[in-house]
Amino acid sequence: MSVAMSSESLLELAKSRTPGDRERLLLGVVALCDAGEDEATMASPQVQLLLNSIFLGLVAGAEREIRRRLAEKLADAAWTPPALVNVLALDEIEIARPIIARSALLKEPDLIRLLVEATIEHQIEVARRPNLTAPVVAAILDAAEPAVMTALAGNHSAALAPGDMKRLVLAAREIAALRSPLARHPGLSGDLALQLYVWVGQALRDSLSARFRLDPAQLADALAQAVREAHAGAGAAAGPVILARDGEREAMELKLTEKLHLAGQLRPGYLVRALQEGRLSLFTVALATLGGFEAGHVQRVIDSERPELLGLACAAVNIDRSVFPSILELIRHLNDGRPGGGAEGAQRAAGAFGPVTAEVAAAAFRQAARSV
Repeated sequence: MSVAMSSESLLELAKSRTPGDRERLLLGVVALCDAGEDEATMASPQVQLLLNSIFLGLVAGAEREIRRRLAEKLADAAWTPPALVNVLALDEIEIARPIIARSALLKEPDLIRLLVEATIEHQIEVARRPNLTAPVVAAILDAAEPAVMTALAGNHSAALAPGDMKRLVLAAREIAALRSPLARHPGLSGDLALQLYVWVGQALRDSLSARFRLDPAQLADALAQAVREAHAGAGAAAGPVILARDGEREAMELKLTEKLHLAGQLRPGYLVRALQEGRLSLFTVALATLGGFEAGHVQRVIDSERPELLGLACAAVNIDRSVFPSILELIRHLNDGRPGGGAEGAQRAAGAFGPVTAEVAAAAFRQAARSV
């Protein structure tokens, strides 16, 4: 069957909304994709016009699963109509992800538009895209969104100039989530490593010291200078130098969340914002406070291989099911991939948002968390 004949049949199927025709339509589109080996033919203006009619008409009224499968199939196709690629890139994140990550048809202006118009989840995927060019990197740094900058710091193929690395290291003064990926970044210089050394924990300090053979005398001077600045209130415009020990930081975070809770201002959105700012310990304390859980139980669940328990805790504080995948992704990014379980664990976690009340979810979490 010729491309034109196939296209005509697909257009007829696109007018139907019966389940059988929708499935045949999907199969026909997949077959058309597989027939695209002759790239010169598929890229011709006539075929591109036809493809635009088929695909854009399909996507406009297609079910979510069909859009998801189309995005996965078309992410690597060189002949896909650019208009369709941009439509799918702006779809919900599970559909957009393969397009943003892999489609060569998304150009610099398209990626920058996603950084301006799309959700945080879309922006994070842009920052993770392989071989990001300098203009896209500049747009990310100019926006200064903590979660997106953190994703960029973990993208070793991005075109990060020395000045870009310096901006990220300076941002790490206030954004704790940046410190670990920057400490491991191949583009980090010795001078920037010395600056970063002041703001990281002991494990990363040991790593930086060994990797760059930092001079102990320089390290001592840098730490002493940071302490003097903190005591003197220097650098207030750029934000505080974070030198508090873990116990002190946790105490401050607990005091803050309790104050917000008593004032009725501790809400689920606060938890999401804490993660977007790279403050995992604040998320842990706030979730425990909001749900009436033991903070130790929440921390053990976050470090476990059972993300479904984290799902129960989030359901207990009325976090929406649609928001949870982003929460899980942010936590895994900040916590070395934990809670584990991979994609299968994420599916199990989604089941925690079943037809149960928040009270039932909270009781189930408390009971299960004791055994973690």
